[in-house]
Amino acid sequence: MAYRLMKIVLTPILRLLFRVQVEGIENVPVDGPVILASNHVSFSDSIFLPLVLKRRVTFVAKAEYFEDPKTAWFFRAVGQIPINRDGGSASQRALDSARQVLEGGGVFGIYPEGTRSPDGRLYKGKTGIARLSLRTGAPVVAAAMIGTAEAQPIGQVVPRFFMPITIKFSKPMRFDRYAERKDDPLVLRQITDEIMFELRELSGQAYVNTYAKRKGHDDADVEPATLASVNGNGSTGAASASPAAVAS
Repeated sequence: MAYRLMKIVLTPILRLLFRVQVEGIENVPVDGPVILASNHVSFSDSIFLPLVLKRRVTFVAKAEYFEDPKTAWFFRAVGQIPINRDGGSASQRALDSARQVLEGGGVFGIYPEGTRSPDGRLYKGKTGIARLSLRTGAPVVAAAMIGTAEAQPIGQVVPRFFMPITIKFSKPMRFDRYAERKDDPLVLRQITDEIMFELRELSGQAYVNTYAKRKGHDDADVEPATLASVNGNGSTGAASASPAAVAS
Protein backbone atom coordinates (compact mmCIF):
# COMPACT_ATOMS: atom_id res chain seq x y z
CA MET A 1 0.00 0.00 0.00
CA ALA A 2 2.80 2.41 0.93
CA TYR A 3 4.60 1.63 -2.34
CA ARG A 4 1.48 2.40 -4.37
CA LEU A 5 0.79 5.62 -2.51
CA MET A 6 4.33 6.88 -2.98
CA LYS A 7 4.26 6.00 -6.65
CA ILE A 8 0.91 7.75 -7.14
CA VAL A 9 2.32 10.88 -5.53
CA LEU A 10 5.81 10.87 -7.06
CA THR A 11 5.01 9.81 -10.63
CA PRO A 12 3.19 12.99 -11.78
CA ILE A 13 5.69 15.19 -9.94
CA LEU A 14 8.73 13.59 -11.54
CA ARG A 15 7.14 13.53 -14.97
CA LEU A 16 6.44 17.24 -14.58
CA LEU A 17 9.97 18.06 -13.49
CA PHE A 18 11.82 15.83 -15.97
CA ARG A 19 11.42 14.89 -19.62
CA VAL A 20 11.22 11.13 -19.34
CA GLN A 21 11.10 8.95 -22.44
CA VAL A 22 10.78 5.16 -22.46
CA GLU A 23 11.71 2.71 -25.20
CA GLY A 24 10.87 -0.98 -25.22
CA ILE A 25 8.48 -0.96 -22.27
CA GLU A 26 6.50 -3.67 -24.05
CA ASN A 27 9.47 -6.00 -23.54
CA VAL A 28 8.90 -6.17 -19.79
CA PRO A 29 6.59 -9.15 -19.05
CA VAL A 30 3.28 -8.09 -17.52
CA ASP A 31 3.40 -10.96 -15.05
CA GLY A 32 5.73 -13.63 -13.73
CA PRO A 33 9.25 -13.29 -12.31
CA VAL A 34 11.59 -10.80 -13.97
CA ILE A 35 15.09 -9.59 -13.16
CA LEU A 36 15.74 -6.00 -14.26
CA ALA A 37 19.47 -5.56 -14.85
CA SER A 38 20.30 -1.87 -14.98
CA ASN A 39 23.39 0.22 -15.47
CA HIS A 40 24.02 2.54 -12.53
CA VAL A 41 25.19 6.10 -13.09
CA SER A 42 23.16 8.10 -10.56
CA PHE A 43 21.39 7.78 -7.22
CA SER A 44 18.17 8.64 -9.04
CA ASP A 45 18.32 5.45 -11.16
CA SER A 46 16.49 3.63 -8.37
CA ILE A 47 13.74 6.24 -8.52
CA PHE A 48 13.19 6.59 -12.25
CA LEU A 49 13.30 2.88 -13.09
CA PRO A 50 10.25 1.96 -10.92
CA LEU A 51 8.56 5.18 -12.04
CA VAL A 52 8.01 4.00 -15.61
CA LEU A 53 6.77 0.49 -14.77
CA LYS A 54 3.29 -0.49 -13.67
CA ARG A 55 4.67 -3.48 -11.78
CA ARG A 56 6.35 -3.11 -8.42
CA VAL A 57 10.14 -3.30 -8.51
CA THR A 58 12.03 -4.54 -5.44
CA PHE A 59 15.67 -3.62 -4.86
CA VAL A 60 18.03 -4.29 -2.00
CA ALA A 61 19.43 -1.36 -0.04
CA LYS A 62 22.47 -1.23 2.19
CA ALA A 63 21.73 -2.09 5.81
CA GLU A 64 22.84 1.30 7.09
CA TYR A 65 19.69 2.86 5.64
CA PHE A 66 17.57 0.66 7.89
CA GLU A 67 19.58 1.60 10.96
CA ASP A 68 19.14 5.35 10.44
CA PRO A 69 15.68 6.58 11.58
CA LYS A 70 15.85 9.34 8.94
CA THR A 71 15.79 6.83 6.09
CA ALA A 72 14.58 3.56 7.63
CA TRP A 73 10.87 4.46 7.37
CA PHE A 74 11.14 5.12 3.65
CA PHE A 75 12.94 1.92 2.73
CA ARG A 76 10.64 -0.19 4.90
CA ALA A 77 7.59 1.53 3.43
CA VAL A 78 8.55 0.60 -0.11
CA GLY A 79 9.50 -2.95 0.86
CA GLN A 80 13.20 -2.80 0.09
CA ILE A 81 15.51 -5.58 1.28
CA PRO A 82 18.40 -4.67 3.62
CA ILE A 83 21.82 -6.10 2.87
CA ASN A 84 25.08 -5.99 4.78
CA ARG A 85 27.71 -5.28 2.16
CA ASP A 86 30.44 -6.85 4.27
CA GLY A 87 29.04 -10.27 3.42
CA GLY A 88 28.27 -13.15 5.76
CA SER A 89 24.89 -14.46 6.81
CA ALA A 90 23.17 -11.07 6.41
CA SER A 91 24.14 -11.01 2.73
CA GLN A 92 22.88 -14.55 2.30
CA ARG A 93 19.54 -13.56 3.82
CA ALA A 94 19.26 -10.73 1.31
CA LEU A 95 20.06 -13.14 -1.52
CA ASP A 96 17.41 -15.55 -0.23
CA SER A 97 14.92 -12.68 -0.07
CA ALA A 98 15.68 -11.79 -3.67
CA ARG A 99 14.94 -15.37 -4.65
CA GLN A 100 11.67 -15.21 -2.73
CA VAL A 101 10.64 -12.11 -4.69
CA LEU A 102 11.25 -13.93 -7.97
CA GLU A 103 9.78 -17.24 -6.88
CA GLY A 104 6.68 -15.28 -5.87
CA GLY A 105 6.40 -13.93 -9.42
CA GLY A 106 7.78 -10.46 -8.65
CA VAL A 107 10.17 -8.02 -10.33
CA PHE A 108 13.63 -7.72 -8.83
CA GLY A 109 15.96 -4.85 -9.75
CA ILE A 110 19.72 -5.30 -9.68
CA TYR A 111 22.81 -3.39 -10.76
CA PRO A 112 25.27 -6.02 -12.10
CA GLU A 113 28.24 -3.66 -11.81
CA GLY A 114 27.92 -3.90 -8.03
CA THR A 115 28.13 -0.17 -7.43
CA ARG A 116 27.53 3.14 -9.13
CA SER A 117 29.86 3.94 -12.03
CA PRO A 118 32.49 6.46 -10.89
CA ASP A 119 32.93 8.01 -14.33
CA GLY A 120 29.88 7.19 -16.44
CA ARG A 121 31.43 4.18 -18.15
CA LEU A 122 29.97 0.66 -17.98
CA TYR A 123 32.04 -1.73 -15.89
CA LYS A 124 32.39 -5.51 -15.75
CA GLY A 125 29.34 -7.23 -14.28
CA LYS A 126 29.38 -9.49 -11.24
CA THR A 127 27.94 -12.93 -11.79
CA GLY A 128 25.45 -13.05 -8.91
CA ILE A 129 22.79 -12.00 -11.42
CA ALA A 130 23.52 -15.10 -13.50
CA ARG A 131 23.26 -17.37 -10.48
CA LEU A 132 19.98 -15.71 -9.47
CA SER A 133 18.49 -16.17 -12.94
CA LEU A 134 19.56 -19.80 -13.23
CA ARG A 135 18.31 -20.74 -9.77
CA THR A 136 14.89 -19.12 -10.19
CA GLY A 137 14.37 -19.52 -13.94
CA ALA A 138 13.57 -15.80 -14.17
CA PRO A 139 14.33 -14.02 -17.45
CA VAL A 140 16.57 -10.97 -17.44
CA VAL A 141 15.55 -7.67 -19.01
CA ALA A 142 18.35 -5.13 -19.44
CA ALA A 143 17.38 -1.57 -18.52
CA ALA A 144 19.61 1.28 -19.70
CA MET A 145 19.41 4.55 -17.79
CA ILE A 146 20.43 7.48 -19.98
CA GLY A 147 20.59 11.07 -18.74
CA THR A 148 20.21 10.41 -15.02
CA ALA A 149 23.91 11.18 -14.43
CA GLU A 150 23.40 14.61 -15.97
CA ALA A 151 20.16 15.16 -14.05
CA GLN A 152 21.78 14.25 -10.74
CA PRO A 153 25.58 14.01 -10.86
CA ILE A 154 27.48 12.19 -8.12
CA GLY A 155 27.60 14.33 -4.99
CA GLN A 156 24.73 16.61 -6.01
CA VAL A 157 21.77 16.38 -3.66
CA VAL A 158 19.30 18.55 -5.57
CA PRO A 159 18.82 17.31 -9.16
CA ARG A 160 18.76 19.48 -12.25
CA PHE A 161 15.14 19.77 -13.29
CA PHE A 162 13.73 19.52 -16.82
CA MET A 163 16.65 17.39 -18.01
CA PRO A 164 15.91 14.69 -20.63
CA ILE A 165 16.00 11.13 -19.31
CA THR A 166 15.62 8.03 -21.46
CA ILE A 167 15.07 4.49 -20.22
CA LYS A 168 15.49 1.60 -22.67
CA PHE A 169 14.41 -1.99 -22.07
CA SER A 170 15.78 -5.02 -23.92
CA LYS A 171 13.84 -8.09 -24.91
CA PRO A 172 13.79 -10.75 -22.18
CA MET A 173 16.93 -12.87 -22.06
CA ARG A 174 16.48 -16.49 -21.00
CA PHE A 175 19.23 -18.86 -20.02
CA ASP A 176 17.36 -22.14 -19.68
CA ARG A 177 19.95 -23.80 -21.90
CA TYR A 178 22.41 -23.53 -19.01
CA ALA A 179 20.08 -24.97 -16.35
CA GLU A 180 22.21 -28.07 -15.82
CA ARG A 181 25.37 -26.00 -15.35
CA LYS A 182 24.15 -23.38 -12.89
CA ASP A 183 27.26 -23.70 -10.71
CA ASP A 184 29.78 -23.62 -13.55
CA PRO A 185 31.89 -20.43 -13.17
CA LEU A 186 32.44 -20.25 -16.93
CA VAL A 187 28.69 -20.34 -17.57
CA LEU A 188 28.04 -17.70 -14.93
CA ARG A 189 30.66 -15.47 -16.53
CA GLN A 190 29.28 -16.00 -20.02
CA ILE A 191 25.70 -15.17 -19.00
CA THR A 192 26.83 -12.05 -17.16
CA ASP A 193 28.86 -10.88 -20.14
CA GLU A 194 25.82 -11.35 -22.40
CA ILE A 195 23.79 -9.14 -20.09
CA MET A 196 26.51 -6.48 -19.96
CA PHE A 197 26.84 -6.54 -23.75
CA GLU A 198 23.10 -5.84 -24.03
CA LEU A 199 23.41 -2.98 -21.55
CA ARG A 200 26.30 -1.51 -23.54
CA GLU A 201 24.32 -1.68 -26.76
CA LEU A 202 21.30 0.01 -25.16
CA SER A 203 23.14 2.69 -23.19
CA GLY A 204 25.92 3.52 -25.64
CA GLN A 205 28.40 3.62 -22.75
CA ALA A 206 32.07 2.85 -23.17
CA TYR A 207 32.82 -0.55 -21.62
CA VAL A 208 35.59 -1.22 -19.10
CA ASN A 209 36.56 -4.87 -18.60
CA THR A 210 37.37 -4.44 -14.91
CA TYR A 211 35.22 -4.17 -11.80
CA ALA A 212 34.17 -0.70 -10.71
CA LYS A 213 35.76 0.33 -7.44
CA ARG A 214 33.45 1.32 -4.61
CA LYS A 215 34.51 4.35 -2.58
CA GLY A 216 34.74 2.85 0.87
CA HIS A 217 31.68 1.71 2.80
CA ASP A 218 29.98 5.11 2.99
CA ASP A 219 28.89 5.45 -0.64
CA ALA A 220 25.58 7.29 -0.26
CA ASP A 221 23.54 5.19 -2.61
CA VAL A 222 21.23 2.22 -2.92
CA GLU A 223 23.30 -0.70 -4.15
CA PRO A 224 21.05 -3.54 -5.35
CA ALA A 225 23.87 -5.36 -7.08
CA THR A 226 25.88 -5.81 -3.90
CA LEU A 227 24.33 -9.24 -3.49
CA ALA A 228 26.02 -10.16 -6.77
CA SER A 229 29.23 -10.68 -4.82
CA VAL A 230 27.71 -13.30 -2.54
CA ASN A 231 28.60 -16.83 -3.47
CA GLY A 232 26.43 -19.88 -3.16
CA ASN A 233 27.06 -20.46 0.55
CA GLY A 234 26.62 -16.86 1.62
CA SER A 235 30.27 -15.91 1.99
CA THR A 236 32.33 -13.52 -0.06
CA GLY A 237 35.60 -15.38 -0.01
CA ALA A 238 37.88 -15.40 -3.01
CA ALA A 239 38.00 -19.10 -3.71
CA SER A 240 39.23 -18.76 -7.28
CA ALA A 241 41.66 -16.67 -9.26
CA SER A 242 38.94 -14.05 -9.67
CA PRO A 243 37.75 -11.75 -6.84
CA ALA A 244 35.01 -14.15 -5.70
CA ALA A 245 33.47 -17.41 -6.81
CA VAL A 246 30.25 -15.77 -7.86
CA ALA A 247 31.32 -12.19 -8.25
CA SER A 248 33.70 -12.88 -11.09
